[in-house]
Amino acid sequence: MSATLGAGNSSSRLIPLSVDFSHPEDYVIYAFHLAFATCATALAGSVLAGILRTRTLRVQNRFVFMINTSISDTLTGLSVYYLGLFDVQEGYPSRNGTFHILPSLLGVNILTFLFAQFDRYCAVCYPFFYDRYISRSVVTAVCVYSWFHVYAQTIASNLVPLVVAAQIYAFSIASLQIIVVTKVVMTVKLYLVAESQLKREPPGPDRESKRESLRIIIVVVIMFLTLWTPSFINIILRQVSRYGLVFRNEATNVFAIMARLNALTTPAVYLWGSPSLRAAVWCAGWSKVLPEWTR
Repeated sequence: MSATLGAGNSSSRLIPLSVDFSHPEDYVIYAFHLAFATCATALAGSVLAGILRTRTLRVQNRFVFMINTSISDTLTGLSVYYLGLFDVQEGYPSRNGTFHILPSLLGVNILTFLFAQFDRYCAVCYPFFYDRYISRSVVTAVCVYSWFHVYAQTIASNLVPLVVAAQIYAFSIASLQIIVVTKVVMTVKLYLVAESQLKREPPGPDRESKRESLRIIIVVVIMFLTLWTPSFINIILRQVSRYGLVFRNEATNVFAIMARLNALTTPAVYLWGSPSLRAAVWCAGWSKVLPEWTR
């Protein structure tokens, strides 16, 4: 069983499916990826549509970050229709790969979460500076930069010789280590600062909004690091030693599957932590799909 991939001319090549269905677990793996791709695309896409259709949400900086990650999560969900259902191996060497274009979607989220953490820290600790200088256009520019940074690096690694590409890859891994440490430190600092700063503010909508946004970003980052770190560690082990695990393809790569699960957990946390977002997503379409009692 295989799929035909057009090559821009009369020739074409067949890409086998990710499993050959010779074992019972193959059916479970295939069904899982099919279900996951559908659920992640639907959930992240619903969050994206809910924010974009609701002006009171999309004008807030914290929801601009949610838009950015929801775009990435929706594309990640769609990417699983290829990475999970067909015999694809990214990396060096690759097999039926996407030149790292699809896996790099996680990199966009990594940078976006880091910027969002700094945004929430400034909003809580330096509210006057934040209200004056951190506008929606600034946050939008930062989100656009996260895409530019990730895919400029991806394009560069695909255009240079393999030796140089390997050096760029090694540099990106080293940079990710710094980012991961920074994210952990910022998560701890955000929690400690939020506890002390928010207690000093008078009760009101502004304090509740800050508390809600901090709770969301802290939980999202913790879950992201929990699901993504095993894949990160395995990549490092494969680079510096012989102890890293090698899988048959992306569909059977447990660590890559865990990392991609963020495309489902991140929008789920957004909905869990924000009643206003839940209402917006409901009005954006789910109210027409599900009966009222499921609300």
